[in-house]
Amino acid sequence: MTHAVQPRSGRQLRIAGHGYEAAIASVGASLRTLTFEGRDLVVPFDADEVRPGYRGTTLAPWPNRIVDGRYRFGGVEHRLALTEPGRGQALHGLLAWAEFSDRLILDDRVVLAAVIEPQTGYPFRVEVETEYRLDADGLRQTVTAHNLGTDAAPWGTGPHPYLVAGAGGVDDWTLTLPASEVLTVTPDRLSPVALEGVSEHPEWDFRAARRIGDVFIDHAFTGLAREDGVAEVRLVSDAGTGVAMRFDERCPWVQVHTADNPGIDAIHRIGLAVEPMTCPPDAFNSGTDVVVLAPGAAHAASWLISAV
Repeated sequence: MTHAVQPRSGRQLRIAGHGYEAAIASVGASLRTLTFEGRDLVVPFDADEVRPGYRGTTLAPWPNRIVDGRYRFGGVEHRLALTEPGRGQALHGLLAWAEFSDRLILDDRVVLAAVIEPQTGYPFRVEVETEYRLDADGLRQTVTAHNLGTDAAPWGTGPHPYLVAGAGGVDDWTLTLPASEVLTVTPDRLSPVALEGVSEHPEWDFRAARRIGDVFIDHAFTGLAREDGVAEVRLVSDAGTGVAMRFDERCPWVQVHTADNPGIDAIHRIGLAVEPMTCPPDAFNSGTDVVVLAPGAAHAASWLISAV
């Protein structure tokens, strides 16, 4: 018996248009590459590579961390697997390593889907559909959840791309982040502490564009200034090339991370993670902006990556 050998990151789906090209890997519905006129807009990874961490994956049914992997919902305590064992947290949901099935494949658009089956810690059945679509504005991803079960389910989502502005690395690029508030965290486990104004933490105040330098960022931001309901995070190189990420009020939060990996030069601060989120870290415990999906209900959120 013979069988076709699939790349480690899954089936490869390629879309193109308007100068953009993207490759989506079926494992985690991950954005593997995105270029504009041949220039990388995200940190890529190889098709036959085990995806490095959460690079480019779709985060569901929660983004970021659930502290200690425990939360209460509907009066019941749930305990999740600690997928970030070094910090004792449940990180980035349940679909990062799931195989998504094809629902639609076109030259400039693909739709993939997977079902979160009831399991320990999340006894709910939710179908997750993600669409990647290219047009003149860039690459738009839309994630839609459908509650297929008989009980209400907690829900949150977001993406995990590492943006690339051009030559150099994170320290060399200029960031515009129109957020007036930052969620501070503990230094060891990155557990949420308090929501504070960025005016109290000038190292994380990027409301006026400035070079990132050597500042460490792995924080959620909110209080986002918007134009016509849309917030924009912009990253620009010294040469003037760059990348922007835009999202509407369905994502009132954005996680930003400088990809610090000291001692591992190949990946240390080579891209800036920008993750629009429908809810903040540990939202299943705080209740902040958690979407409660009634049986049969759906919820959609989207974000756009564009060349600058």
